Amino acid sequence: MQHLSSFREPTWVYPEVDPEWVKTIIKEFNIHPVTAHILASRGFTSLESINEYLYAKLPNLLDPNLFPDMEKAVERILDALKEKQNILVYGDNDVDGMTGCALLTEFLRYIGAQVHFYVPNRISLNKSLIDDAVEYAVQNNCKLLITVDCGITAADEIANAVTQGIDVIITDHHEPTARLPHCVATLNPKLLSSTYPNRDLTGVGVAFKLAHAITNCLISNGEISATKIDLKRYLDLVALGTIADMGSLMGENRILVRYGLKQLRKTKRIGLKELFKVCDLKLGDITPVDIASKVAPRLNSLGRIADPIKGVELMLIRDPIAAELLAQELDLNNSERQKIERKDSEDVEETIRNNPQVLEGKAIVLSSDKWHPGIIPIITARIAKQYNRPTILIAIENGLGKGSIRTIPEFPLLPHLKKLASILENFGGHDFAAGLTIKQENIEEFTKKFLKSADEDLKEQDILSKLYLNAKINFKDLTFDFMESFSLLEPFGNENPPPILYCDTKQIWPPKVVGKTHLKLYLEQNDRLLEGIGFGMAEKRNRLCKKNLTLHIAFTPHINNFLNKSSIQLQVKDFKIFDPEKEVKDPSKK
Repeated sequence: MQHLSSFREPTWVYPEVDPEWVKTIIKEFNIHPVTAHILASRGFTSLESINEYLYAKLPNLLDPNLFPDMEKAVERILDALKEKQNILVYGDNDVDGMTGCALLTEFLRYIGAQVHFYVPNRISLNKSLIDDAVEYAVQNNCKLLITVDCGITAADEIANAVTQGIDVIITDHHEPTARLPHCVATLNPKLLSSTYPNRDLTGVGVAFKLAHAITNCLISNGEISATKIDLKRYLDLVALGTIADMGSLMGENRILVRYGLKQLRKTKRIGLKELFKVCDLKLGDITPVDIASKVAPRLNSLGRIADPIKGVELMLIRDPIAAELLAQELDLNNSERQKIERKDSEDVEETIRNNPQVLEGKAIVLSSDKWHPGIIPIITARIAKQYNRPTILIAIENGLGKGSIRTIPEFPLLPHLKKLASILENFGGHDFAAGLTIKQENIEEFTKKFLKSADEDLKEQDILSKLYLNAKINFKDLTFDFMESFSLLEPFGNENPPPILYCDTKQIWPPKVVGKTHLKLYLEQNDRLLEGIGFGMAEKRNRLCKKNLTLHIAFTPHINNFLNKSSIQLQVKDFKIFDPEKEVKDPSKK
């Protein structure tokens, strides 16, 4: 299927850096010139910030007591511990919420607390999922409710919990609304009053900070020895939730994920090991891409079409046979989710094809009663990326629309949603990924107003697809030594994407289609031959079937291990065929 966006080649944005600054970086850190060029192109302006980015370690994590309410939260939890009160840990139903819920449940049980955990099901009859948690807390005589990755926008429901004699501690990272819940403590780095320096913690990151603060308090009070608690054992969950939730991989999150990946690669959690098996992943080689593309969708499928509490159970489970069965169940759920997603995806694409005017504006808003509300976030993200526009898909069920929103950097969402709050039932999330609920009769008015604000705020060039290049490199420099220097920039993910390099190369013979949709390219520069792989580029093969073409290629290098043999392969992101008439402008050729 040809998408309208296929005809829009991305604009290549070349790096412009100060050569003297690059020399300073090379001299200070003794790193490869291309790696130094990448750092300069990414906007690092001080040696201190580069040093922190490359070499920060666990002791560089921020003090959890920088959260204004942390002491109150710790005190209330330790009171519950002393008085043997039941605690309910209540997590959101995505991977961030599940991992945070599992982390706090395991940690609190380890220090002797009596803990129940609960994750809401999307098919609950309650309008508010937190009402479900309050009911559960009352039934199980829980005197303390700790939310994970949710609760900041649930002032009414939390007021209801308090009237029933339940104390509430909120741990969340979503943007707060004007009205904050009244509770024992609110831990959220995005509160206006927050003095915590890292706004980008995810839900599981905030949960880890709470565990860290409790540990510090118990050790300083002499109630537990420092050797008895090893917080590193929880970092596998922190990495899993942070990557799945598209948390920024800069600053403190980068430390948490870097060490969390090490922990994940040797995890003792039998449920996760079984899940990695069904994903065909080798435990010791797991990467952020594996988590985002294989592990997270299987866990998220529970929150979308099944029961998300099973995700928490999988992380806590101790029985190998039960773990294997649960991992297989997740795999089946995921296959079912993929079927629904394919059907709904085709319907969305067909709607766009049959209504080309949808792409005339600078945003896309579509609604239907045919789509599954649990699946639309995945499709929304794909459409927003494909057409490079703010995108809202709304699934309508019984007169109520549930919408998923994704956007582009030039159009942060929350200010626009706040302006339209009067016609929404509810909304929440981040500036770049949010959700809303809306009555069916208000969708038309909302659509008009949202499209109008996008058309007014965005310029034509904002919605053109762009490919940001980081540095030029020659094939002779693509060595294993360079790849070691390049790996200093990992882990790659949101806000720290894999760098894109570029160069000119000859194509020595026509490309081959592999795996039906991918393209293998055979490239040469000064007698060195390297293979390139263009994922999803099979349809471009015809353009490359001439002999001796010169190509400008944009790519990310990686080490390909095949049959115990390592080679450097280029993941080609885009190419341009050399045409002297329309020569590409590259600032490095000035």
